[in-house]
Amino acid sequence: MLVVDMLNDFCSEGGLMVLAGAQTLYAPQRAVMDMARRLGAVVVYVNDSHRHDMRTERELEKRAPHCWDDTWGGAVVSELAPALRDISVVKRRYSGFFQTDLDLTLRDMKVDTVVVMGVVTNICVRSTVHDAFFHGYKVIVPNDCVAATGRREQESSLYDIGTHFGWVSSSDGVVSALEVGKEVVNLVDE
Repeated sequence: MLVVDMLNDFCSEGGLMVLAGAQTLYAPQRAVMDMARRLGAVVVYVNDSHRHDMRTERELEKRAPHCWDDTWGGAVVSELAPALRDISVVKRRYSGFFQTDLDLTLRDMKVDTVVVMGVVTNICVRSTVHDAFFHGYKVIVPNDCVAATGRREQESSLYDIGTHFGWVSSSDGVVSALEVGKEVVNLVDE
């Protein structure tokens, strides 16, 4: 399970770039993570994080400053606090795979399938999904566990993911598939 950017700056009142409705993702994400943990799957939090005093911070050239290292804004929301055995990966760009140790970590754990959840569907989630696909992982995205900057962006991103990069399901579909050990059904018509 890859949990992308469920951070205070994006999801909590008082955050620097709050995505409206991000709190609605908590319950379905928890359901998927709880089932994954019960089955011994790894949960990896992939967290946007920026250093102060950098000469160039490419992401911040286009976006407002956010998710500073070691701040409340850059921390995972308390509603989805990592469990003891969960792993955290810091990312400095949109994709969780770009110049991080995420791929190495997953390969060392013999992972071949990733379920990607989080914010923002059309930016960091999508970038992470693309790179997961390019690295050879089977990718599943529960549609009620991701949120985009708008309805059009959500629909377009999920359509592209479901037709080109992986499978789009629901949290219930993922939980059910995990519980009985079957494949998820792609909800996107190709």
